[in-house]
Amino acid sequence: MEVHNRLEPTEEQIQGFFDSNAKGPICMVNLLKFRDRAEYADGRKTELTGFEAYTLYSNGVVHCLKEVGGYLGFNGPVQRLMLGEVEDMWDLVALAVYPSRQAMLEMIQLPAYQEVHVHREAGLAGQLNIETVDFGGQWLKGTDG
Repeated sequence: MEVHNRLEPTEEQIQGFFDSNAKGPICMVNLLKFRDRAEYADGRKTELTGFEAYTLYSNGVVHCLKEVGGYLGFNGPVQRLMLGEVEDMWDLVALAVYPSRQAMLEMIQLPAYQEVHVHREAGLAGQLNIETVDFGGQWLKGTDG
């Protein structure tokens, strides 16, 4: 499996977001890789690390998530790889839960989100963003009842 961290989705990925028939809640699994030093597109000088810049972004996003009915389900630093092999580990995993795709779209259009987005780009070297959907808990029911 070849993995490519990115900062922005491809056209195909954007189209898939709008074309899918996913209904109900979604959870975005974010695998984050930080820059050593933040790099702002506007060229501003900063002493922030990539993690510190991304923290400015994530603190703002938590409020935006609440505004559209979502929440941060979990976030934490990657400690080790339990199973499998990768060439380079991610630094942090975050789970963002939205009541719907529409809610996520509304969030990224909020002025408050637009304001903090610059810190995301400055802080991240790349990420994987994996969309998951609720399938009614079928897997969790198991076979004993």
